[in-house]
Amino acid sequence: MRLSRIDRAALRFFADLQGVFLLGWQAFHRIFQRPRYYRDFAIQFDKLGFGSITICFLTGLFTGMVMALQFLIQLKPFAATSYVGGMVAVTMIKELGPVLSSLMVAGRVGSAITAELGTMIVTEQVDAMRVEGTDIIQRLVTPRLKAMLLAMPLLAVMTDAVSLLGGYLMAAGYGISPTLYLSSFTQFLFPLDYVEGLVKPLAFGGLITMIACYTGLNTGGGAEGVGAAAKRAVVISSVSVLMVDFFLAKIFVVFR
Repeated sequence: MRLSRIDRAALRFFADLQGVFLLGWQAFHRIFQRPRYYRDFAIQFDKLGFGSITICFLTGLFTGMVMALQFLIQLKPFAATSYVGGMVAVTMIKELGPVLSSLMVAGRVGSAITAELGTMIVTEQVDAMRVEGTDIIQRLVTPRLKAMLLAMPLLAVMTDAVSLLGGYLMAAGYGISPTLYLSSFTQFLFPLDYVEGLVKPLAFGGLITMIACYTGLNTGGGAEGVGAAAKRAVVISSVSVLMVDFFLAKIFVVFR
């Protein structure tokens, strides 16, 4: 029986989805096994974490400034500009901070992981490692997963902190003191909001890494295939972050 284009696309989607989750389970399971490859982990943490500080810093700073400016414009007619700090904080910590930092990292790190692993595939380096008896997942995937699970929440926290600073830079121009700016946080934020702000980037980091690794390890077609795989990994990772963000938000709403 000949399948239609839609059927083939659906089959490929579910096959890839299964492959990503299977690879994620195998990589997570190997975190607690030896060998640990500490040097590879340190290298990946430097590349994935420290290498993304600048882009997350700029994203947080200008997003916080824009959010505060828009809130100040809307609140000024009601003489409620004192609430701008809390509104920026709850927006950034719960949603925009984790999502925007993850999208920036997906574009920078996701493409790099896919291109690196894809190049190793097309140049047969991975086949050589398999011949030597090396566990490919333990050596190539797990260190990247560990590095991203540690780096992504830290990057999100930094993005949140810088965005609050950027928000105050705008609020100061409207005569809002630092004390008034900070005191409004407690009126909008609750302990569960901070948990949500850490759980989301943790989930996003694992998702980005697994999609990038799976796409990279299934690359074919030479140099052109590596470029196509990197582009596909960034697109899928970005869309997946937005989708997972919605479902996580729904879950946290239930616990309120």
